[in-house]
Amino acid sequence: MKTWNPIDNKKFETLSYLPPLSQDSVAKEIDYMIKKGWIPCLEFDEVTYLITTPQKVYAENSRMPGYYDGRYWTLWKLPMFGCNDSSQVLNEMEQCKQAYPNAYIRCLAFDNIQQVQCMAFLIQTPN
Repeated sequence: MKTWNPIDNKKFETLSYLPPLSQDSVAKEIDYMIKKGWIPCLEFDEVTYLITTPQKVYAENSRMPGYYDGRYWTLWKLPMFGCNDSSQVLNEMEQCKQAYPNAYIRCLAFDNIQQVQCMAFLIQTPN
């Protein structure tokens, strides 16, 4: 059995331990969300606030109460209520990639009945 190496090995969200997803795999994940009745959403986050040292990468944010910079990702447009086809989400995903080529982009599923996020996975990581 192999032990996971935590040094310089950041993982993000669901599915991040898998190899990068193909366009077809992303479409299948989105179809799964839609079948479950969840609302697909896209979020992005620029990495300009990251500080890199030889040992680690970290975000430097204010520590004063009520300061939320760096805690939340920016929503790409509105959640896709009424979406019934993964191609609609893939089209928005491509628009987001073109607008923010150096950002992390993730797709998440929101359950509007239970008011919770059910699933999230990275679509793009910066080069």
